[in-house]
Amino acid sequence: MTRLRFELKDTSKIQEDAIKALDGVIGVQFAKGQLQIVLGTSVHKYYDIALQMLDLKEDIAAPAQPEKKKDFISWFMDMVSGVFGPIVPAIAGAGMIKGLMGGLVALGVVSNATDTYKIIDMLASGVFTFLPFFIAASAAKKFKTNQYLAIAIAATLMYPTMVDAAKAGEISNFMFAGILPIPVFNYSGSVIPIIFGVFALSYIYKWVDNIVPEAARTVITPTITLFISGFFALTVIGPVGIYIGKGLAWMLDVLFGISPIFAGVVMGLIRPASILVGMHHAMTPIALENFATKGYDMLMPMMFIANLSIVGAAAGCYFKEKSQKERSIVLSSVLSGILGITEPALFGVLTKYKKGFLAATIGSCVGSAFIGAFGVRLYGYITSSIFSIPAYIGPYFIYAAIGWVIAFGLSFVLSYLFVVKMDRS
Repeated sequence: MTRLRFELKDTSKIQEDAIKALDGVIGVQFAKGQLQIVLGTSVHKYYDIALQMLDLKEDIAAPAQPEKKKDFISWFMDMVSGVFGPIVPAIAGAGMIKGLMGGLVALGVVSNATDTYKIIDMLASGVFTFLPFFIAASAAKKFKTNQYLAIAIAATLMYPTMVDAAKAGEISNFMFAGILPIPVFNYSGSVIPIIFGVFALSYIYKWVDNIVPEAARTVITPTITLFISGFFALTVIGPVGIYIGKGLAWMLDVLFGISPIFAGVVMGLIRPASILVGMHHAMTPIALENFATKGYDMLMPMMFIANLSIVGAAAGCYFKEKSQKERSIVLSSVLSGILGITEPALFGVLTKYKKGFLAATIGSCVGSAFIGAFGVRLYGYITSSIFSIPAYIGPYFIYAAIGWVIAFGLSFVLSYLFVVKMDRS
């Protein structure tokens, strides 16, 4: 998380230039119906200060007011970042362990038949197997509904009777009352079904709560809500979510089927721009679906390539700055980018140097095309930083490393050659 986000009643009062002039502010955006102030890795410090200045509590309920209508893309991006942002530490930590162990097994350093491996795998795979529970809790907070009922919906989808039947593959449906089929799916590690399920729960809960007498709401409201929401999740939302996930995976397979190189070019082209406009979180559900269904993902290595391209282009700009103050800002953004936070480099450097941004995009395309050609993949969700490099250990490591050099080196050289030297002193 690198941005402080505000939802304002009156956007005409925003003094964008004054905000940009403040020390510590990297950039300002108005996107997805929000004022987004890019602050980098120190955002949590400013968030705490903002709470104190505004005399707010972190879990304060928003004042009742007519909600501004958002277009679907804005709503979707806000939803994805709101749901996945809080659970990133869990999936990133588990993904790092899983990726590292997968690489060691592939190299023959560790055997997956040993008890040691099985214990470590429990640490790593537990998060991904029971991912619907994490998503349910986070989605409930995002959709402003009861977290425990949301977790109950996840428990319904993840109940062993359902999961075991799906794994056995002997039946395709359970029959409710002998007439209504309940499709059998393995929801372990799924993403889309539980998000849709909690979204539906948020409306069902409000509707039930409004029609139940106040004296009976404590017991009756959750009972009716759980029955309707759970039944709806099992019969409609869950299966639809599964098919949507399979559809996304199919489109990705088609893209890679046409040509892994072409897929790399497409990913490399859109990734830097998607970070710039705050749409980069859209890839997270697809990557998680890949891990759940295939056991590996080829998108996340390309995300790391894009990050290194951005860092390389910013590093090239460093040598084009004569102002010592500006050079220190650029250097700081390069260091942040190496650690996986690229917003400082994008907003603080590459939005000023348009040719630098173009250099980053070219490096991202070429680097992603290279690793796509050699099938570089990961076996667990990780953050895109140098600390993630051990997760690449395995048969594809050498190709990944060459891709990193291409991405950083090409972006650096192009940026250095074509960005005009600036004197801000």
